[in-house]
Amino acid sequence: MMRPLFLFFLLFSIAYASEQIFPAHIGSIFGTAGAGAGGSGRSREPKYNIEFHPLDSPFIPDDDQESITIPDKNGQRFICYLPKVEKEKSGKPVIQHNVSSMIVETEKRIKQKTPDELLEALKGPCFVRQEGWWSYEFCYQKKLRQLHLEDDKIVQGFVLGEYDPEATAAFNQNLSDISTLKDPRSKDASQRYHAHQYTNGTMCDLTNRPRETEVRFVCSEPRAMISSITEISTCKYALTVQCPMLCKHPLFQEEIPVWHTIDCNVLPKNYVDAKVRQENKNTDIVMVTDSENNDSELE
Repeated sequence: MMRPLFLFFLLFSIAYASEQIFPAHIGSIFGTAGAGAGGSGRSREPKYNIEFHPLDSPFIPDDDQESITIPDKNGQRFICYLPKVEKEKSGKPVIQHNVSSMIVETEKRIKQKTPDELLEALKGPCFVRQEGWWSYEFCYQKKLRQLHLEDDKIVQGFVLGEYDPEATAAFNQNLSDISTLKDPRSKDASQRYHAHQYTNGTMCDLTNRPRETEVRFVCSEPRAMISSITEISTCKYALTVQCPMLCKHPLFQEEIPVWHTIDCNVLPKNYVDAKVRQENKNTDIVMVTDSENNDSELE
């Protein structure tokens, strides 16, 4: 019931807002929350394309296809046929596969490289980012350093962590989607990252514990580089590295929304719904006058 009701309000608002009757075969596009009309968002929520058909070329629906009759602001009526959405046994629309299942299926069929295998390309030269007083030097699977340079000489420095394969493996083992997470700092909710743990850095005076960093690898073109570093808590850091090679993995590619088409036929002005005609045909109208009603009460 919720889906037809939701689509009815969307259809009604679009039709009523129109300044004139929709021309033949005009297509209107809209989606659920989170994405613009242009479909630039990465949400996999269903999106709908509305096609309006003229009297001389109507859409032919299936026998069991749901329909809704709506008017536009000029009084022209349309009968709109709702798309069929495949459902699982649970009754929920089939929109996307479980992330873990998608990984397994993909790797089995085309022997897709894992994120770590793709990131092997980062080995070699270190990456440097300067932010004011400090420069940050990241060497893949080696260490991350915070440095202050004068005349290309290091005058002050801290190690923010050294690559810890055991901590990384333990961290990834606790994740249901194989270490692929949603970046909580990203404006795009579907932006994903693959994380490595860097531990045992320079001792922190404030916590009396070694500094540590979570290095987050994200899919981004056109070249590999450090995009940001933040201190998420005292002497604990998050370093984000843009990696074009990670974009080759399907989980880091743009999610394609599921599109459905709502087909609307123009109705003639004298159109009466078949159900209404049948109800009127089967109903006998009996007029009872006031005098007849009073007589029955006296009896």
